[in-house]
Amino acid sequence: MKKIFNCSIIMFCICTVFFSSNQFKTVNAAGGYSEIVMEVNSLRVLHQNNADVKKYMASTTKILTAIVIIENCDLGATVRVGKETVGVEGSSIYLEAGEELTVEELLYGLMLRSGNDCAETLAVFCSGSIEEFAELMNETAEKIGAVNSHFVNPHGLHDDNHYTTAYDLALISCYAMKNETFKEIVSTKVKDISWSTRDYNRHLINKNKMLSEFEGSTGIKTGYTKKAGRCLVSSCERNGMELVCVVLNCPPMFERSKDLLSEAFNKYENCFILESDNILDFINVEGCSEQCGVYLKQDVILPLTQEEKDDLDIVFDYPDSIIPPFEKDREIGSIKLYSQNNLIFVQKVYTIIGMN
Repeated sequence: MKKIFNCSIIMFCICTVFFSSNQFKTVNAAGGYSEIVMEVNSLRVLHQNNADVKKYMASTTKILTAIVIIENCDLGATVRVGKETVGVEGSSIYLEAGEELTVEELLYGLMLRSGNDCAETLAVFCSGSIEEFAELMNETAEKIGAVNSHFVNPHGLHDDNHYTTAYDLALISCYAMKNETFKEIVSTKVKDISWSTRDYNRHLINKNKMLSEFEGSTGIKTGYTKKAGRCLVSSCERNGMELVCVVLNCPPMFERSKDLLSEAFNKYENCFILESDNILDFINVEGCSEQCGVYLKQDVILPLTQEEKDDLDIVFDYPDSIIPPFEKDREIGSIKLYSQNNLIFVQKVYTIIGMN
């Protein structure tokens, strides 16, 4: 069964003001850039260029490291720094063997100062070894949907087998930004953490200049190696819409990210389309006088341009009837949003009850 509704009649917008803008500026693909802008909740891609090209990502790797640690470790647990994770090359907070910090403190060192020593210390604490932790990173990335990435270490120091795509990194970042602990850490500009072998604390200043230079910035992480180039994952929230921007191998990474985010906020506004709390429809149950309700598990709130709002159709794509037995929350179809005959969004539909 397919039911089509034109959204110019039934759609209500969260934001009341729409700003027009020119099309996104293009980047010369031969320059080696990869970039993408994605909306955090819907995961809709608002702009992309070479977003599926595999790239080295340097310390933006630590976005995945941090969310894996947050999901698998007690943030208040005490970590004793081992000699094997002291003196890691590159960025560091100068951990000392035998020093004790909490998992949370090490996460601040990881994300604000890009401490490679923090990355290895956390990895070993969590999984026992760098190799075992990398397996957990890959499992988490696959769960998120980042299927064109491969991780071999927690910090992003160069390895030919350590890579991602701008699209995958945006997926990982959107996933991480839905975690309040992660979001609080990456949005912090300055943090003092303990230094148990000294009589003063470490004073950490976030390397991400977006937090102080771009209105609404909420994170996330810088990165650089010679082979990866300059990399930046940034996030920003304005008018109820939060975006993630990824640029890989981009020399003007801050300037480019500001341009992309500004243009996206000017061109798109978040629109409320369907509510998850309500029964979406009823369908027949074969051999039964009762009908089964179907529903969405999440509200449909989608960034749209003015042109898309003026010509938006919802297609309810699921069967007219269902055969028992079936369980509650059985996936039976989807809703699809089209604008100007282009599919722009799909969300699954589920049964609200089960029947024997």
